[in-house]
Amino acid sequence: MAYLAFYRTFRPVSFDTVVRQEHIVRTLKNQISSGKIGHAYLFCGPRGTGKTTLAKIFARAINCEHPVDGSPCGKCEVCKSLAAGASLDISEIDAASNNGVDEMRDLREKVQYPPVSGKYKVYIIDEVHMLTSSAFNAVLKTLEEPPAHAVFILATTEPQKIPATILSRCMRFDFKLIPQKDLEQLIKSVYDKVGKEYEKEAVSAIARAGAGSARDSLSIADMCASYSNGKLTYGDVNEVLGSADFYSISNLCESILNEDASASLSGVEEILSTGKSVGVLLKDLLNFLNNCSIVKICKNAREIVNLPQESYNRIEQAVSGCDGHKILRVTEILSSAESDMRYSLNGRITLETAVLKCAMPSSDYNLDALIGKINTLEEKMNNAVTVVREVPVTQQQMVKPVKVTDTEKEASPFAEEKPAEKVQTGILDNTAPVLKSVRMLNDDEKGGIFGKLIRLLRTTRKNAVLFTLCMDVGNFFEGDKMILTTDSEAVYKGLQRVDNSNFLSETLLELGVGEHEIRLIKQGESDYDKAVKELKRNFDGIDIEIK
Repeated sequence: MAYLAFYRTFRPVSFDTVVRQEHIVRTLKNQISSGKIGHAYLFCGPRGTGKTTLAKIFARAINCEHPVDGSPCGKCEVCKSLAAGASLDISEIDAASNNGVDEMRDLREKVQYPPVSGKYKVYIIDEVHMLTSSAFNAVLKTLEEPPAHAVFILATTEPQKIPATILSRCMRFDFKLIPQKDLEQLIKSVYDKVGKEYEKEAVSAIARAGAGSARDSLSIADMCASYSNGKLTYGDVNEVLGSADFYSISNLCESILNEDASASLSGVEEILSTGKSVGVLLKDLLNFLNNCSIVKICKNAREIVNLPQESYNRIEQAVSGCDGHKILRVTEILSSAESDMRYSLNGRITLETAVLKCAMPSSDYNLDALIGKINTLEEKMNNAVTVVREVPVTQQQMVKPVKVTDTEKEASPFAEEKPAEKVQTGILDNTAPVLKSVRMLNDDEKGGIFGKLIRLLRTTRKNAVLFTLCMDVGNFFEGDKMILTTDSEAVYKGLQRVDNSNFLSETLLELGVGEHEIRLIKQGESDYDKAVKELKRNFDGIDIEIK
C-alpha cells in the first residue's frame, strides 16, 4: 500500500477522537441521539481545524445502524462501505472546481433519488464560497426544502463570501483554532504510535509553526520525522522550517535593543548571505521579540515559551538592558515593515530601513521612542556618579542645588546675600554642557531669553518633551527671576516634575538665568486681575492704590 501522510493516516474516525471543537461535537452527538437531524449545516473556520473530518464522521454516524454514543460503530455493513468509500450515499463535491451552474443543476436533479443503503443521502460541498452567484441561485430552493432523505453539509474558510440567503437556511457551526497544548499532545501521540523519538522543545516548535491547525501541524511533523533519522531535536525542526539560526537571530535582536545600528545591519547581512529570505528573517525577528516580551513581563515565561534552557538564557540576556516600551516600539516597527513588504519592490531595503529605525531611536520622534529615551536617561541618572562643579553666583542670584555631596548637609533653598560666592551644584546628566556664570541681564537680553530657550530645547539640548510643554507657556521677568505661566494643569505638572525642572534649570543657567518659577493661572482670571497681581508683586512692600 502506498505511504499515507500523517494527517490522512491519523484522521479521526469518531467524535471522541476529534481534537477540541467540543461545542460542535456535543451538539451533533445530541442531534444524532435524539434523531433531530437538520437538513443543512454550515461548517466554517480556519483551515485544518476539522471541518471536512467532522462532516464525514457526521455523515457516517447518521447512516450507522448501531451508533455508539452518537459516533459510528464502524462494524455494521453501512459503516464499512462508507469507510471504504464504496457507498453512493455520501457525495463529496469540491466547489473550487465544480462551481458552475450546470454542476448545481445536476446535483438538484440527483438529490431526488433515495439513498441506496443508508438512511440519508449526504452531500458535502467543500469550499462552498467558490460557487458562482448563478450556482448559489440554482441550489437555493433545494437547500431550503430538500427531500426528507437529503442532508447538505457546506464547508468553507470564508463564510463572509456566502450570500445571506444561503446562510439563513443553514445551521452554522464556527470552528476554532486549536490551542498549542492540544496540538503538542496530538503530535506526541502520533510520534509515539510510529515509534519516533523526540525532544519536548521540538514538539513545541512544530505546534507553534502549525498556528492552530491540526493538519498543518501533522504535515510539519511528517516532514520532521523524515528529516531526522534519530531523535528529533529543536535544531532539526528549525532546519525543516527554514528558520534562521536561533543564535544569529538573538545576536541581531540584542544589537537592535542595544541601539547598535552598525552591528544590526551587519547581522542582517550575515543572515541573508546564508540564503534566508527577507520574509523569513522578518518573521523570525518578530517571533523572537514576542518571546522577549513574554520573558520580560510574565512570571511563568519559562513554561509559556517552552524553549531549551540555553535558548531561554539567551532571551533573558537580550532583554536584560531594556524595558517594555523599547521592545514594544521595535515590535511595532517590524510589524509595520512586514505589512509594507507586500507592496515593496525591494524587500531588503524595507527590512534594513526598519532595522535602522529600531536601532536609532534618537532619530525617531514618536511617543514610544521618547519614552524609551527618557527611561534610559533616568536609568543613567540613577547609576551615574555625581559630578560636582563650581558655578559663581552674584548677589540675589541663587541656584538651588540639585544634588550635593555626601559630606554636606541638606542645602538651604536660599543663598545668603553676600558678594559673589561659589555654590556647589550637582549635574544630573554628565553629558550636559558646562554651565555659564550667572550674571545680571539687561532688558533687551531678557526679552530674547524665551526664544533662545525654545531653540536650545529643540536643537542643542534636544528635549522634545520640554520643547512641547514650553510651546504653550507665557513668560515674563520679576527682577532677575523668570516666570513661566500656564493655564493647563497638565503642562504645569509636567514642568514641575523633578527631571523636567532640573533640566529646565540647567538650560536657563546656560542662558544666564539663575532663578525661575512656574505658575498655574486659574481658569477665568481676567487680564486685568493678572495685571493687578503682577503690579502688586513688582511693588511689594509699597502701599499703592489702584483705580
